[in-house]
Amino acid sequence: MRGVHATALEFDDVRDEFNLPHEFPAEVEAAAAAAHDRFAAERRDARDIPFVTIDPPGSKDLDQAVHVVPTESGFRLSYAIADVGAFVALGGPIDEEARKRGQTMYLPDGSTPLHPRVLSEDRASLVEGEDRPCALWTIETDERGVITSGRVERAIIHSTARLDYQTVQQWFDEGRELPEALTGLKGFGEARSALAIERGAIELSLPAQEIVQLPDGGWTVRNEARTQVDDWNAQCSLATGHVAATIMLRGGTGILRTLDAATPDTEAEFRAACTAIGMPWPEGIAAGAWLATLPRDDARTLAVHTAATRLLRGAGYVAFHGELPPENERSHAGVADLYAHATAPLRRLADRFAIECCLAIDAGREVDPELAAALPEVAKRMEETNRTASAVEREALSKGEALALASRVGEEFEVAVTRGARDGGKDGNTRPAEVLLLEPSVTASCDGSPQAGTTIRVRLTEADPTKRRVRFTAL
Repeated sequence: MRGVHATALEFDDVRDEFNLPHEFPAEVEAAAAAAHDRFAAERRDARDIPFVTIDPPGSKDLDQAVHVVPTESGFRLSYAIADVGAFVALGGPIDEEARKRGQTMYLPDGSTPLHPRVLSEDRASLVEGEDRPCALWTIETDERGVITSGRVERAIIHSTARLDYQTVQQWFDEGRELPEALTGLKGFGEARSALAIERGAIELSLPAQEIVQLPDGGWTVRNEARTQVDDWNAQCSLATGHVAATIMLRGGTGILRTLDAATPDTEAEFRAACTAIGMPWPEGIAAGAWLATLPRDDARTLAVHTAATRLLRGAGYVAFHGELPPENERSHAGVADLYAHATAPLRRLADRFAIECCLAIDAGREVDPELAAALPEVAKRMEETNRTASAVEREALSKGEALALASRVGEEFEVAVTRGARDGGKDGNTRPAEVLLLEPSVTASCDGSPQAGTTIRVRLTEADPTKRRVRFTAL
């Protein structure tokens, strides 16, 4: 596989463009180094539960440890979430810096973390073989996956293994004996996914594009296919997010993750795109239910799932204290249910605040007034930094794609057309078609008039890392 030589700091121009900090202020690092578990004396000892973590290889900020097993009546999910609130005092230097950052920003050559690494990658991270404080969620379901009870408490756990998605998927594929913690994962995940589709949820299966540095210092872009284990594990987070939302609504204080339903115009655009791709969306079936039936090995399916992202635009946060948000402003249309971000506090600001609300409400205590007063600011900051994170990811990926192909201008490739040329917006210009090259994995504009859902030959006419731009021309 070929690449273009790049320095170790190849993506610093993206950091600088978005004003991402390169380091933490000294007082924040000092506070993190001195931070300790403020709630050590009141934790449940849950070290008898053999938790495991499942993350991409190389991950260090381990937010979640899972243990899901079948029961006589269904499933029991024990989900341990890093207890960042135990180390971060409201109004302190770590909290103030986290509110500025909003969330961890990821680039191919390293992250800009939400918290100092001594916390996010060490003392607050649920690392293998170490006792760690957590917010422990215990969720019971019936055999169909319907949640029958859910609670949260502070606990201490001991993760027994650090696993990755590909390895666990291989275990399932080969029929190997599983760790106790995963004996209910497949059944739980499939049951919860089936319920989600019944509700009208839209679950997309898009491969992740990963920018990888080669041994010679160059870069390439690879398609990382989403595994079934990814999907099953995601259902653990979604179930926990639902329980968190219901607890906060019950207590009258919290922060929800929301998404308005697709508009008739947006659905019409998606329907037209599916027809152009050659896989028309049938009348009388919900988009999510139909998407779940499409064959994964068909290039047109990727084009349809890419087009379906337009149905999931406009996600936001709703903070409340005392007066509950109107019912039509509470739910997340993509999940088709109540939902809150509460499972990634090492990486997202909102999760720590949601967890603290839930811990107080479930224990029958009043939510800290200072924390409740901060919720609108947190919601606003999350929406701002979500936009920044999307832009950073987009620019970094564009640069990585250009780096991977810079030495191959003039070559011909076979690509899948994920979107045809279309009329522009206010400027009246025609937008070029979009194509996907599988090896290396690159999504880029394509001149000409190729039809969505087809596979065509193209010539690479531009690959400029400085401009972060790749362009093909249909032959």
